[in-house]
Amino acid sequence: MGPDPNGRADLEGLKALAHPLRVTIIDALSTYGPQTASMLAERLGESSGSTSYHLRQLEKHGYVEELAEKGTGRERWWQRVQAPIYLGDEETGRSETGREVSRIVMREFAHHREQYFRDFIERGMTELSEEWQHASSITMSNVHVTAEQLAQLHHDVGELVHEFVEKHRGQRVPGSRPALVQFYAFPVVDGVEVPAEGDTPTDGSTPETPSDTTDTAKEERA
Repeated sequence: MGPDPNGRADLEGLKALAHPLRVTIIDALSTYGPQTASMLAERLGESSGSTSYHLRQLEKHGYVEELAEKGTGRERWWQRVQAPIYLGDEETGRSETGREVSRIVMREFAHHREQYFRDFIERGMTELSEEWQHASSITMSNVHVTAEQLAQLHHDVGELVHEFVEKHRGQRVPGSRPALVQFYAFPVVDGVEVPAEGDTPTDGSTPETPSDTTDTAKEERA
């Protein structure tokens, strides 16, 4: 089984997804919309036989589906199943296999997101219209928070993004183009958690007094 209606991928589904080309196919369908195996092969520099095989495996596990009404006897059109893929949940996190498979899939998705980001930085200023440059931004902030506060931020932003995506999902109106919406908020792994009063940090260090300000850098793509 692949993702369920709530977007939860089980271990077998994640194992099926943990292949660089399969993640690339999912990413391409998500970004550019429905395509045939031949179109994907040309875009990704692969053989159509290879993309056809991996599409069938992704279909078997519920990640992609055929657009029967658009295909012909020789060309099958595929689209990503419209459900999010959540990684690293409690079920898959119970075993080292589940954790490692989740890491593999996350790394592959992160690789593609990083490439889009680099393309935007390197080419956006010269290749995008002024309108699209003004519509884009890169925002980065540093702040000391508790786990509960960070979780609340995830929830609030997640609800906003979900509403925006559902409102515009599948639209192909004049003037529209593929856009990538990313949101990262995670603890700095080598940072020190401020202990409760009277407690001592596990590493024996003395935590710095948190700043009351947030270090924020925002680049308006203008």
